[in-house]
Amino acid sequence: MKKLITNRDLTIINFVIVTYFGLIYLVNLYKIDFVLIGVFREMLTIPFLIAQIVFLALGIIHLIKNKTQFLTIISTVGLAISSTYTIESFF
Repeated sequence: MKKLITNRDLTIINFVIVTYFGLIYLVNLYKIDFVLIGVFREMLTIPFLIAQIVFLALGIIHLIKNKTQFLTIISTVGLAISSTYTIESFF
């Protein structure tokens, strides 16, 4: 049976999601207010939030079932930390 997601794919996707939310945090921290950044932030936040939850679940399942590389573990832990901060920001 062919794997649906490989270590490399999961690592890249996790780092992209973590980077997106890290950049959103930096934009808010330094109060950068450009229209184009605001447009992209509004368009991408909900899809990235959903992807964050989905890929965190997929990453945990992947870590349990398969032999994984160190970088995949680091990316999944980074995604878990990013998810925690993102969900905490709602409350």
